[in-house]
Amino acid sequence: MPWDNPPHLTPRGTVVLLPGRGEDPRLYERFGSRIGADAYRVRVVADPSRWPEEAAAQVALLAADPELPRPFVLAGSDGGALFAAGLAAAGEVAPDALLLAGLPVRDHRPAAPSWDDELGARTSCPTHRGRLGIAGRVEHGALYEPLPDTWYERADLSAVQVPVLALHGAADPVSPLEQARQAYAAAPAVELWSLADGRHDALNDISHRTSAATVLLFLERLRGGPDAPAVAVRERVRP
Repeated sequence: MPWDNPPHLTPRGTVVLLPGRGEDPRLYERFGSRIGADAYRVRVVADPSRWPEEAAAQVALLAADPELPRPFVLAGSDGGALFAAGLAAAGEVAPDALLLAGLPVRDHRPAAPSWDDELGARTSCPTHRGRLGIAGRVEHGALYEPLPDTWYERADLSAVQVPVLALHGAADPVSPLEQARQAYAAAPAVELWSLADGRHDALNDISHRTSAATVLLFLERLRGGPDAPAVAVRERVRP
């Protein structure tokens, strides 16, 4: 699924996103259109939990596309985040940065609950719940399907040398924040933002505006390079 910059604005970069387990790319319309409105191009590829080879091939084609502007950011949610980290760590793709949301943790595999429970674990946003309820948008129960052990082994964050922006729900019952924090500690350059009372779908939860704003600030800093001055600085009013 593509979302482009408005035609009157010069594109500022590209975000390629791998969706979570059982998710249709159309679930990221809200995220894609918001980031696209600020002149970034967004592409959402196939769900790697169902079509790993197709997803990897799509990412490789987009990474090699000379028409897509740089910086090139590889993103993922849930299983897509783990898969994206694995592609970068193994050197199969060379992004300028990673954006990881709701990264799964290896030692926490909750049992599959009812669909209502799954909705509650995913999001507290009524709009996103409605989208999840549309036939064909998500495979019920897929969120609780175990991911391959090889994915965790490949996703060696210590081998990722590019900046990592991590978004994680503070109340994520699928991937607890504290365990995710331990996983991110291996990354040489990581920025972890927790979302207050956030659930697992960090890009589509009730705080989706805050998530998008955090992503945009990261993208703007990334465009300036590691030695660029801060875009905005919070000043002290009182000593």
